[in-house]
Amino acid sequence: MNAQTKFDDLEVGYDVPAVPGMNEADIQTPCLVLDLDALERNIRKMGDYAKAHGMRHRVHGKMHKSVDVAKLQEELGGAVGVCCQKVSEAEVFARGGIKDVLVSNQVRDPQKIDRLARLPKLGARTIVCVDDIDNVPDLSAAAQKHGTELEVLIEIDCGAGRCGVTTTEAVVNIAKAVNAAESLKFTGIQAYQGAMQHMDSYEDRKAKLDIAIAQVADAVEGLKKEGIDCELVSGGGTGSYYFESNSGVYNELQCGSYAFMDADYGRILDKDGNRIDQGEWENAFFILTQVMSHAKADKAIVDAGLKAQSVDSGLPFIFGRDDVEYVKCSDEHGVVADPEGALKVGEKLRLVPGHCDPTANVHDWYVGVRNGKVETVWPVSARGKAY
Repeated sequence: MNAQTKFDDLEVGYDVPAVPGMNEADIQTPCLVLDLDALERNIRKMGDYAKAHGMRHRVHGKMHKSVDVAKLQEELGGAVGVCCQKVSEAEVFARGGIKDVLVSNQVRDPQKIDRLARLPKLGARTIVCVDDIDNVPDLSAAAQKHGTELEVLIEIDCGAGRCGVTTTEAVVNIAKAVNAAESLKFTGIQAYQGAMQHMDSYEDRKAKLDIAIAQVADAVEGLKKEGIDCELVSGGGTGSYYFESNSGVYNELQCGSYAFMDADYGRILDKDGNRIDQGEWENAFFILTQVMSHAKADKAIVDAGLKAQSVDSGLPFIFGRDDVEYVKCSDEHGVVADPEGALKVGEKLRLVPGHCDPTANVHDWYVGVRNGKVETVWPVSARGKAY
C-alpha cells in the first residue's frame, strides 16, 4: 500500500472499492483487481531476463500509471526507472520517488517545457525525446532558467510512422546541436518499433525488428564517426524485447504490458507458435464485475460496460471460463452470453480487458489480492494525466 494512502476514514463503496483485509468476494464492482502473485512472478521474470542479457529495463509508466507498481518493478525486477508519455505523468512519478524518468515523447509547448525543466529539482534524472533541431534551443533555455540539466534521446522513426527522424544525418545533426547547447546533454537514441508489437506472427515481428535494428545500428555508427557516444539505445516492448536484447545495439528495454498482460497482447504468438499469455506471461490485471441481471435466460448482464474499460483493442474475455462469453457492452452494462444459464445474479467474474493502458486510466484504484483476501489498495497515481 502507498504510504500516503490512509483507509481509516474511507468508506467502501463511497471512497474505495475495498480495504486491506476484506474478502475478495466483498470487493465492490466494477473495479480493477491485481493478482499479486501473478504480478510479482511477471515482474521477477522480466527482471531476471534483462539482467541475464545485460540490459537495463526502464518500465513503461503509461501502462499502469501507478507509483506503487513502478516501485514494485524496481524492488522485484531491478527496473532502473520509468518511461512516461506526458510531462504530467512524469511529474507524478518524480514526486512519488522514481529517480530516473524518461519522457519518451516530444515536448514542444512552452509551458510544458518549463515544467519539464523543473523535474530535476524533484531529484529525478530527467530525459526527453527530440526529433526536431528547433526543439533544442527551447529546452536549453528552460533548463538554464531553472538551473537544471535535461538529457536528450533523439527519436528515430524505425517503423511506427509517428514521431522520429528517418536518417542518420538528422540524428547526427541534432546530437551535435544538443551537445553545443547549455544545460543539455546528449544521452542516446530512442527507437521503439510500436507498429509491430501486436502482430500475431513471431517471424513477422522479427522481420520488422531486423529492419529497425539495422537502422539504429547505422545511426550509432554515424554518431561514433563524429566522436559522439550513445550511453543509451532504448526501446523494445512486450512483443519484441527478445529481439532488441539480442541485437548487440540496444542496451535498454521499455517493456510495459508484460506485467499485467491484456487480451490483445496475450493473443500474439511466441517462437513456438504459442500465445504469450499461455506460458510466457500470466494474466495479472482484471476488471472485477458482477452479474446484475439475468432476466433473459440465455444472457447475463454485468456492471462493467464502456465506462469501466477501453475496447479499442477489442472486448474483454472472461478469465477461467469457457462456458460464458462477454459479447457486447454499452455505457454501464456488459452482455454475457450464457446459453446454459450457468451464472447467478450477484456472481462475480474476472474480465481480462482488451487494452490495459487506457482501461487503467478510467479507474482510481487497484485492489491487490492474494489467496482470496485484499492485501493492498493502490491509487492509479497518474490517472487522467494527459497533458
